Amino acid sequence: MATYSCQDDPWEDIESGDWNNERSVISIKFQNQVGQPTIDRINDETGEIELSINGDAVENLSAISLEELVLSYGATSNVEKGESLNFENADNTAVLTVTSQNGKKRDYTIKVNSFTESILGRYEIDNLIVYGGTGPEYGGGAILDLTSKPWIWPETQGPQTELDNYLVFELGGITAEGNTYGTVTNYAGPDELYADFQFVLDPVTDVNNFYRKIPEGEAEWSRDYNTGTITFTFPDGRITRGTIESAGTEDLGNGLSKTIENMAFVFNLNGTDAWDNIYSDYDKFAKRPRRYWIEVTKQNN
Repeated sequence: MATYSCQDDPWEDIESGDWNNERSVISIKFQNQVGQPTIDRINDETGEIELSINGDAVENLSAISLEELVLSYGATSNVEKGESLNFENADNTAVLTVTSQNGKKRDYTIKVNSFTESILGRYEIDNLIVYGGTGPEYGGGAILDLTSKPWIWPETQGPQTELDNYLVFELGGITAEGNTYGTVTNYAGPDELYADFQFVLDPVTDVNNFYRKIPEGEAEWSRDYNTGTITFTFPDGRITRGTIESAGTEDLGNGLSKTIENMAFVFNLNGTDAWDNIYSDYDKFAKRPRRYWIEVTKQNN
């Protein structure tokens, strides 16, 4: 006669949720949020979230709608997608309570910073600087002002024609991912000229692909706060991508450094080594440029 023993259902504990203490915020997004939030679990009972809201898009912080909320498995929140929190107080904070599947709670204090896009406004172009050269470890690298050697450029449309230019950035909006975008106009200035970046010595080389990073006239810009980059889109669809750097000194290695006085749009360049031309102007400017700074000063008016 066969005998049978009783066995527990292995899925019973899993389905009941008695094991599940998880009560974490994985990701969160509010209406008009800019960039990604920082989310910290302080301890079992508390956590902190900090994020930025576009201050130009809301009248006040009293009713900021929750657009996305991802919690740990089985957890729930006292605020659901589509509902709002009130941050209109002295600390600009509100509390979100997350409850695990087995009933344990964690209170997340959410702090909101009012965001205003800092790139907006007018900028004078001060200098165009390149770091280039094959074999910088052998002394082949140098940091040079593009206008320091006028004989290597066209006489009437060399880099010096850019130095009376000015840039105007305007805001178009904010993407669903919390990144900003808009239009940028590169005005030619009093001389009404833009540089044509042609290396005119032998071998004559068109280097606009290296140095025409901000389009002539009106174009589009977008700023990715997750990667820290700014992208310029030309009217023909071509794009360039760089970073916005504030005043400071950058160590380039091999005894070389670059100091930014005010602010710069900075681009990494994809030149190729030219060992047969090491130490030459052709190598540094046309063949192996490495990094490029468009130095600017923001105007107050």
